[in-house]
Amino acid sequence: MLIYNIHDAKSNFSKLIAAVEEGEEIIIAKAGKPVATLGPVKRNKPARIRGLLKGQIRLGAEFDEPLPSDVLDAFEGKM
Repeated sequence: MLIYNIHDAKSNFSKLIAAVEEGEEIIIAKAGKPVATLGPVKRNKPARIRGLLKGQIRLGAEFDEPLPSDVLDAFEGKM
């Protein structure tokens, strides 16, 4: 956790934002007393619903068959 006074925070704002993007939490102080926190935004992930697409996806009978040689060559960079 880093502590910056207001003047230094204004002068180094871009640097502080870069640190926050990496997960750092910054304390902004006025006359040596903490007054604000600068930190990453907590993003809420939507809840995953198990079985939401059940019965809607079908795999063809050839799904487990080996890939054609031209496709395998493309994956292996042999083209």
